[in-house]
Amino acid sequence: MGSCISAIGIANPDKKVTQQEAYQFMVDAFNLSPDHALRLKSIYDNSGINYRHTVVDDFGADRADYTFFEPTPDLEPFATTEKRLKLYQEKAIQVALGAVKQCLTGFEADMTSKITHLVTVSCTGMYAPGIDIDLVEQLGLPRTTERICINFMGCYGAINGLKTADYICRANPEAKVLVVSVELCTLHFQKHNTLDNWVANSLFADGAAAAFIENADYKTNQQPGLELSSFYSEFMPESRNEMGWFVGNTGFEMKLTSKVSKQIKKHIKGVTDRLLNRAGLKAEQISTYAIHPGGKKILEAVEEALELPEETNAFAYEVLREYGNMSSATILFVLQKIMKAGKLSGSNILSYAFGPGLTVEGMALKIQ
Repeated sequence: MGSCISAIGIANPDKKVTQQEAYQFMVDAFNLSPDHALRLKSIYDNSGINYRHTVVDDFGADRADYTFFEPTPDLEPFATTEKRLKLYQEKAIQVALGAVKQCLTGFEADMTSKITHLVTVSCTGMYAPGIDIDLVEQLGLPRTTERICINFMGCYGAINGLKTADYICRANPEAKVLVVSVELCTLHFQKHNTLDNWVANSLFADGAAAAFIENADYKTNQQPGLELSSFYSEFMPESRNEMGWFVGNTGFEMKLTSKVSKQIKKHIKGVTDRLLNRAGLKAEQISTYAIHPGGKKILEAVEEALELPEETNAFAYEVLREYGNMSSATILFVLQKIMKAGKLSGSNILSYAFGPGLTVEGMALKIQ
């Protein structure tokens, strides 16, 4: 028997901003002309996002009250990578612990002592000793807990985390694996006045998610879960320049061209056919889709290419609307909504996330 996701927990920073507040911050930061401000407003109004969370209190605040960015007209001297990653080190563990606490609610109080493996996922910050050791210490996990860190893989990183946990639980049926994804994307706001930055700044947000993975034959509780049936990965070398994530002097710099959704639309049907073939399924056997809500255009591109009605991917739209794009953590937010919805046992789910490469990470799941 394979592995299953027995529980998922989510958490966000306390600071919550409306998309309108985020828009106004960007207009001021970019010092936009009225014409450019109108163009930017169109991007924000059509993003499909209502709210986002952030660890940077300056978003939505008056410039005189800024504590992270300089309260100068051009925000100079601009926040360095060092300053941003210091805030990551302070805040990431707090948000991650919130997600783990929610994830383990409903289990016995000593469940942390039974966790054998910890997989951490993040592309928005790193330090060492890292968040993996911080989690072991603050959760009271055994010091012998085996740790694996998946870093800088972008929005599809959490699926690689689930895949790693699946391999572990298949090899060792008694293993209990905690996968924790934490992303503080808003730390890396860039003020270069480019369309790429306009789009990236309109989408990304902060959040964390934790998933408890175990062998289905050794399940700890009787609550319904998600069986991890099959995985499939593929990247398109001709699209490698359409999305990138680079370390700069003032944070991590996103490259995100308008061609990403077009490339996904072009390739997702073939990827889906190959994933279904590996999983031994047919398209008509899929009742629910869990697509990473990288943006409204990406969700629409998948739906058009696969000829899906919008309601089959409703959970992704809900997450996008309520939280924005939290990079790798986002797909776990979508899966948690599916678990909480109480879909029919035995229903099949197809899930994808996208990232640099241009990479598609896919998986087939079944509701237990």
